[in-house]
Amino acid sequence: QVQLVQSGGGLVQPGGSLTLSCAASINIFEFNTMGWYRHTPGQQRELVADINVGGTRNYADSVKGRFTISRDGAKNTVYLQMNSLKPEDTAVYYCNARIMSREFWGQGTQVTVSS
Repeated sequence: QVQLVQSGGGLVQPGGSLTLSCAASINIFEFNTMGWYRHTPGQQRELVADINVGGTRNYADSVKGRFTISRDGAKNTVYLQMNSLKPEDTAVYYCNARIMSREFWGQGTQVTVSS
């Protein structure tokens, strides 16, 4: 049973930083990709960033230069470092992982950017 357990998130002022963590129950290098999505009410779930098994990173244009996805194989954990946060970054953030056609999701974490 593959599980993804998220931590981090919360309330932060505009311009602030937060780090999200996603701990996997298996070796993260068994996944083809791992990434972060976000969802706001009335909007489709949006890919924020992902990283493939080879280490290639991909970012949404809206977060380039502000967010960084990284991983720690020893901890089987993927991180999303979010800097220079804006109110429009407010959303529920979900960790995602894929093995071929199988897809797994974390439980979701609320990030609220507000003064």
